[in-house]
Amino acid sequence: MTLLHRFAFAVLLAGIAAGSIAALPASAEDEPVSLRILAINDFHGNLKPPSSGIRIADPADPTKSTAVPAGGAEHMASLIKLLSDGQPNTIFVAAGDLIGASPFLSALFHDEPTIESMSQMGLALSAVGNHEFDEGKAELLRMQNGGCHPKDGCRGPRPFSGAKFHYLAASTFIAGTDKTVFPPYEIRAFEDIPVAFIGLTLKGTAGIISPASAAGLEFRNEAESINALIPELKAKGVQAIVVLIHEGGWPSGGMNECPGLSGPIVDIVKELDSAVDIVISGHTHQAYVCTIDKRLVTSGDKFGTLVTAIDVKLDRNTRDVISATATNVVVDTSLPKDGAQTALIEAYETVAAPFANRPAGIITQVLSRLPNISGESALGDVVADGQLAATAAADKGGAVLAMTNPGGIRTDLARRDDGAVTYADVFASQPFRNQLVTVTLTGAEIKAALEQQWLDPARPRILQISRGFSYAFDAKQPAGARVDAATMMLNGKTIDPSASYRVTLNNYLALGGDGFTTFKSGRDPITGPYDDEALFAYLKVNSPLAPPPRDRIVNKAQ
Repeated sequence: MTLLHRFAFAVLLAGIAAGSIAALPASAEDEPVSLRILAINDFHGNLKPPSSGIRIADPADPTKSTAVPAGGAEHMASLIKLLSDGQPNTIFVAAGDLIGASPFLSALFHDEPTIESMSQMGLALSAVGNHEFDEGKAELLRMQNGGCHPKDGCRGPRPFSGAKFHYLAASTFIAGTDKTVFPPYEIRAFEDIPVAFIGLTLKGTAGIISPASAAGLEFRNEAESINALIPELKAKGVQAIVVLIHEGGWPSGGMNECPGLSGPIVDIVKELDSAVDIVISGHTHQAYVCTIDKRLVTSGDKFGTLVTAIDVKLDRNTRDVISATATNVVVDTSLPKDGAQTALIEAYETVAAPFANRPAGIITQVLSRLPNISGESALGDVVADGQLAATAAADKGGAVLAMTNPGGIRTDLARRDDGAVTYADVFASQPFRNQLVTVTLTGAEIKAALEQQWLDPARPRILQISRGFSYAFDAKQPAGARVDAATMMLNGKTIDPSASYRVTLNNYLALGGDGFTTFKSGRDPITGPYDDEALFAYLKVNSPLAPPPRDRIVNKAQ
């Protein structure tokens, strides 16, 4: 698709979204109020266009899909302006995970650039997502209120003043109280008609963030938290209610379709009070426009590749929603760049360059994070190997085995023409900057931890393991019997259930993250380097590095 064609495609989609209300007359006493809601979700600090772009239906052949460049704050800001132009009432909102698991440019500064970018773009409200809590409650409050980082200080090009938009957290409570971390909702008036926006994250957040980050917080049921607010809102004269929720589903169709949507969002929406009119969702990194239980439900992919344009008609008499339609619009990279966003990005790039451009080494091929049928990825193998190398020496931990969680590996280690990899590339693949911890576990405890990979059998979390360790599993076996103990080998010898082994984990896993509670039994901990530093050092020593064979884990059911 040529640059011109991409631009025409973006404008065409924008025209479709705009056209649904363009024919409405100007406000009059007996005519509806028009409201345009612009929404994003799961931006994850992608200030620059993600390398993956987005897959869309091929305009030349709708039965096929094609990848197009998409995203970037500079282009998103222009699209937001385009979709707002000429509209009598607009509001820009988000369904969580604006920050966390971010590329180097945002993560180096603890996501301050993304908060500034969204504020500059005119974002009004955002639900909290699970990744908003990656660095704990205190850090999230700093994102809202501003101030220097407690450890790294003021690292950016200017003092950080905090978000100009408001976070909402209807289901996240200070443990043991009925006080939410942020307000549960905010009411905005459009031509004197109040519209409530309720924001919240998924109830399972505590299980997918660090136990240390979840300490002191309670994440309650999504539908119950929303429904409990309805009487209060009605008492304030609110009839139109929009939910921004960081939970979602999995569709089987295109980005503006909804065949066969499955996942938690379906049941949540069906449990909602009938007063809720619109649900803007996220978390699953999918794109869809659905009607569930007579309500509009949307999601806008990930990494800033889409903006969801929702056109709402509000009745002047009942003050409720008459209708709502939506279109997901591609943030096409051929759209003009917003000058203010460009200046913001360049200011942070100038500060980041000395860190970002440090050479790590050479790779011969892309190191992909995509798993094979056994759940093993080439990059996962290399990450685990790097962690073992960093902690194998007796004075560094004496590790004989390293394991890491797949969710901590966020992007491929892409290969440039010369094969060169920089620290920024390494950081992008390991953006959480978890510290390594080497602990003592018995062979029986290692097996018990591996069994916990199937706490959710439908979506197992297969740990990535270092060279020298291997095993086989059969996911069709009952819980606790999926890993074949006889196949658990370390450097050619069968793992002894009663013997002790020094195992390196990141501190997220060591605290029981992702449900791996067995790792909390680890003894005699020795703290090591950060995971990104371990990978950086491993690449330096082992360049040029080729993808290792993915033969450490065997899926016996295949």
